[in-house]
Amino acid sequence: MDKMIQRINELAKKKREEGLTEAEQAEQKELYKKYLAGFRKSFEKQLDNTDVEYPDGSVVPFKEAGKKKN
Repeated sequence: MDKMIQRINELAKKKREEGLTEAEQAEQKELYKKYLAGFRKSFEKQLDNTDVEYPDGSVVPFKEAGKKKN
């Protein structure tokens, strides 16, 4: 993951300074896609382990919190 982020940053810097070739643009797009997929997966796992505690003392998983009727 660190190498991917490093490469994303390299391409972003090059894009700002001198522009990217079509191959580099395609590489950047693919790297962003992979990075976001990993980020979403990690965030989903974090939400799976998050609970919401209501003022009445009840605790429900985050994904069910929006469904609870008060």
